Amino acid sequence: MKTPATPRALNLSATTEPASAGAAADVEPDTAPAPQPQAGTAAPRELTLVLGGARSGKSHFAEQLATDHAALTRGPVTYIATARHNAEPADEEMEVRIALHRARRPADWTLVEEPVHLADALYAHARHDGCILVDCVTLWLNNLIFGDGRDYPEHGVITPPPAFTEEIDALMTALPMLPGHVILVSNEIGFGVVPMGAITRFYVDELGRLNQKLAATADRVRLLVAGIPVAIKDPPPSRLHAAR
Repeated sequence: MKTPATPRALNLSATTEPASAGAAADVEPDTAPAPQPQAGTAAPRELTLVLGGARSGKSHFAEQLATDHAALTRGPVTYIATARHNAEPADEEMEVRIALHRARRPADWTLVEEPVHLADALYAHARHDGCILVDCVTLWLNNLIFGDGRDYPEHGVITPPPAFTEEIDALMTALPMLPGHVILVSNEIGFGVVPMGAITRFYVDELGRLNQKLAATADRVRLLVAGIPVAIKDPPPSRLHAAR
């Protein structure tokens, strides 16, 4: 028996931004500047984690980071979408959200749809002069939990499928090895009340743990609040000077 509120419902309302979201996200607060390579040259390897709640502007901000990177390096941008949009029956709300994302992405970006094997997709498309934008980790974690169509109890211990641990471990192994700039978008959903239902609590807890791992690995972390990026983590000054 499933819980009254499942991560499926949480994800649909919390992982994509409308085309007008994040209007204030183009201006970043006074923080340590990102390394600025000469136009047409490969940028230093970098991992950026962009966090935020529903309609916080995180996707818009991450897309602007990717656009700025491409303008500096003239390298390619690969957009890895983790949403499943071909499920039956069709989800009209999700289709509308996906269409909004497609409409605002530059036409020269490469789209890769990978709902489960994220590490493999990153290995396949990372390059020294390129940028990869993953939107989003939140839906990807949902796919790992529900990918085999299993039901979970309303109470008791939750045991996810083997792919849950395998794919997370593969991602954490891949991230430090990838060249170029990788931008990960994820939701911060732990600011509210404790949810009802064992599977929903499991999902919230596991996403929080995964976000902690990603933040520890990332060079930069930005938290979007009402469209405004707040600096949570930056590289040490010594690395910034070495990258210039």
